[in-house]
Amino acid sequence: MRSSIPPSRRQVLAGAAATSTLAATGCGGLDRSLLRAADAQPDGYPTVLAVQEMGRLLAEATDGRLRIKTYAGGQLGNEKDTLEITVFGGLDLNRVSIAPLGSILPEAVVPTLPFLFRSTAHMRAALDGAPGDAILAAMEPHKLIGLCFYDAGARSFYTSKRPIYEPGDLTGQKIRVLNSDLFVSMVEAFGGDATPMAYGEVYQGLMQGVVDGAENNPPSYESSRHYEVAPNYSLTEHVMAPEVLVMSLRAWRRLAPDDQALIRKCARDSVPYMRRIWDERTASAMQALSDQGVEIIRPDRTAFAESVRPVWDKYLTTPKLRALAESIESVQVRNG
Repeated sequence: MRSSIPPSRRQVLAGAAATSTLAATGCGGLDRSLLRAADAQPDGYPTVLAVQEMGRLLAEATDGRLRIKTYAGGQLGNEKDTLEITVFGGLDLNRVSIAPLGSILPEAVVPTLPFLFRSTAHMRAALDGAPGDAILAAMEPHKLIGLCFYDAGARSFYTSKRPIYEPGDLTGQKIRVLNSDLFVSMVEAFGGDATPMAYGEVYQGLMQGVVDGAENNPPSYESSRHYEVAPNYSLTEHVMAPEVLVMSLRAWRRLAPDDQALIRKCARDSVPYMRRIWDERTASAMQALSDQGVEIIRPDRTAFAESVRPVWDKYLTTPKLRALAESIESVQVRNG
């Protein structure tokens, strides 16, 4: 299959793969202490800062024997590209959205289900607990080691004309969604017209009326300035699909058991750091939206959740997946 990675990126990744191969065999005197991490998000983004924090903790715990170098901003390709390279061992660590993993890992579809999580606290408790551990563990047969989950925020609808107070308000509206069958199914369950579109085209699409609305988390909605052309923000918080930090199984097997345990610990210890930054960014975005005069709507989510139950039936195709969803639903959180 012809690679879609541009030549410059392909050369970097090929070099990384060669380094991994030589390091695995102990040849060439190459530095096996440096772990290479990819992230499509730009420098300064919470997930990038979190992996850098993990690297600081790891270097501190090993007196510099193990270190992490992060390639942010999609330097090594988009998430689809870098995930493939990580599976084959050309990258050591990779922060990706959970959604792309759904094509190889059925369990990854479950956290993307609409209205699975009752709140951010519920999502965090579930992913920090047994359900999250089960999803991470399911990655190993696919040549990945799941290390931890990071937040990606709660996605909500925003529209240019008709505000969204209840599911029926989406009827007939053209809503931009990710290129995801599940997201298309969700919007259609509300009666909307799901329109997959590249993120960079959304502002113009809203301005020209190609789409009537879209959906995203507050920091993305605010930083993209989509509120300028779609000033009605309805906090449906319909999806809280997380990000995930994975490690190549090939790189993992080069490590001693003590170092494997240390990497797991440093990854987990980076999670509260990431969440603090994310929460601060979300609060700042909401304040900025309010200052800009955005109409912020807080609808009753019950009717929305009931409308998308058929979507669950469509994607929970096995008893195992349904049991995983039920285990997440059963997680109890105070005030969550």
